[in-house]
Amino acid sequence: MGLLLEGRKILITGAGQGIGRGIVEAVSEAGADVALIDLRMEPLQETAQGVEENGRTALCLVADVTDRQAVDGAVERMIGEFGRIDGLVSNAGIVEMAPALDITGDSWDKHFAVNVRGLMQCCQSAARQMIAAGTHGAIVNIASNAGKVGYQNMAAYNASKAAVINVTRNLSAEWAEHGINVNALCPGGVDTPMLGAVAEWIGKRIGMDPQELLDGMKPQQMDRKIQPIEIGRVVAFLLSDDARIIRGQSVNADGGDTPY
Repeated sequence: MGLLLEGRKILITGAGQGIGRGIVEAVSEAGADVALIDLRMEPLQETAQGVEENGRTALCLVADVTDRQAVDGAVERMIGEFGRIDGLVSNAGIVEMAPALDITGDSWDKHFAVNVRGLMQCCQSAARQMIAAGTHGAIVNIASNAGKVGYQNMAAYNASKAAVINVTRNLSAEWAEHGINVNALCPGGVDTPMLGAVAEWIGKRIGMDPQELLDGMKPQQMDRKIQPIEIGRVVAFLLSDDARIIRGQSVNADGGDTPY
């Protein structure tokens, strides 16, 4: 039996650290060659080392997902290097903490620029290439259980991730005729620098040690935080042919915390 993604060519955004790096590790472990997008080259090169250890090829591409021209250029470079694109993982995202009364227009717009518009531009660029090539591909959008639950002090982030969930349903319906399967994944508390930054912000506001707070940010049904590669392995499955009957869904990967 072959590897789940043997020979596939997958594009992953926000690949420099955190969940993105875990996705890259899992997808290359499953047999795929990967094109990696992030804002800086150094973290991409660090991520690429794990790909090479798995015996696969990594193409590092510096691009801002909010820049449509940069996104299109990155996808074209991937096609030039690999010959095709079989899958996209749209993972790049930001969070800025603020009470709902204090959210600025700039912060709100920034969340939607990166988490929604940037994601949509990546989906469009990848899908155009898949459709032109007649590729039966797959797209996984990284949303969040925050898009379903709605955590305090994260209204802009919550709303942007809820939008990702809705967009995913729409793209799944529209692009099914082209053989493109689109799903979203909704992680919970994953052991990443982003979660650490959230704990730091909350800890300072409530006078609690951020490390102690971070240590408690784990699923109620588990005695540890979720690791990025565990998210990556679910993503690898959703990119595979085995997931063809899962379509337009927002799959929870939060250790059981979210009930729907």
